Amino acid sequence: MTIIGWIVLGLLAGAIAKILLPGRDPGGLVGTTLIGVAGAFLGGWISARYLDREIANQFYDGPTWIAAIGGALVLLIGYRILFGHSRSR
Repeated sequence: MTIIGWIVLGLLAGAIAKILLPGRDPGGLVGTTLIGVAGAFLGGWISARYLDREIANQFYDGPTWIAAIGGALVLLIGYRILFGHSRSR
């Protein structure tokens, strides 16, 4: 999978994480999207490093998607904990 594929995977993983964890985010849509991309990379790295799961070179690999969405959820929760109350509601 190319870098474009990883970015698209991250964008979709960020959108799915946002759907699973609704609410107002301090960064808005752009921040949530960037968190999704970073979460996809983080989830893939954790999966490969600690779970002995090789990164698949296919876009439609289920465990890769689960790792990407999980990583995006972790980063989105961490982002909300750190910066969630810095914005007036």
